[in-house]
Amino acid sequence: MPAHGMNAVRSGLQRIFEQVAGPMTEKCLTEVMIIGGGNADALTPMALGTLVNSRFRRVERTAEGWSGSYGYTAAYAAAVHEAPGTLKGTDTPRHPASLGNVWDGSLGPNGAEPGFLTKGFERDGLDDIKAAILRNMKL
Repeated sequence: MPAHGMNAVRSGLQRIFEQVAGPMTEKCLTEVMIIGGGNADALTPMALGTLVNSRFRRVERTAEGWSGSYGYTAAYAAAVHEAPGTLKGTDTPRHPASLGNVWDGSLGPNGAEPGFLTKGFERDGLDDIKAAILRNMKL
């Protein structure tokens, strides 16, 4: 017995694949960058606001699929991110004192933290990121 409608099934599947591999993935990655970046911003040192104001978010199609990146363009961002944070919680004043204390004064309730970018995506935002992926990639 011959199967009927195979061409319609193939074209329907092709449309679904194009949707998943295109706009659905782009929207999902954008939402992931917004969630993780917002969490990272809350942990970013805010003495002058230069670091958090240099943030960027990029979602782009690559040869392998899609790529999302979030970061800071300030020249010292990597050094601050990788700082050991040994003075966190010691109320050590910055110089000048009007800048507040070291590892303090961020948007978050507990102040800034070393490794703020990683923690924003992997620790603080992980549950929200998983929920965004499930919500955005549902057919």
